[in-house]
Amino acid sequence: MEIYSISDLASEFAVTTRTIRFYEGEGMLSPERNGTTRVFHPRDRIRLKLILRGKRLGLALSEIREVIDMYDQTPGEKGQLELLITKIEERRGALEEQKRDIDLMMAELSEVSAKCRNRLGEL
Repeated sequence: MEIYSISDLASEFAVTTRTIRFYEGEGMLSPERNGTTRVFHPRDRIRLKLILRGKRLGLALSEIREVIDMYDQTPGEKGQLELLITKIEERRGALEEQKRDIDLMMAELSEVSAKCRNRLGEL
C-alpha cells in the first residue's frame, strides 16, 4: 500500500502543510501516526484532492464535507455524485445571479460616468 508524508501531499497539490493540518483538524483527513509523523494513505490523498476541487468550485467547507462523507453512506458513490451535481447547479445559479448584478452595476457605472463627463464638458 502506498503511503504519503504531509510534505508529499503538500508538494503534489501545491498547498502548505498548514492547509493539510487544517483539513485534518476539521476531521476531513485522518492520517495514521507513526510517532509524531503523519502517514497518509491513498484514501486521504483522494479526499484532499476532492476538498481542493470543491474549494476551486467555490463550495463551502460544510458542503465539501457533506459530499465527501456521502461516499461512505448509502447510496454511496451514486448519492455522492448526485449531491455534487446539485451543489454545482446551486453554485452555478449563485454565480449567474452575481454576474447579472455585476453587469447591471457596470452599466450603471458607465451611465453615471458618461453623465459626469457630459456635465464637465458643459462647465
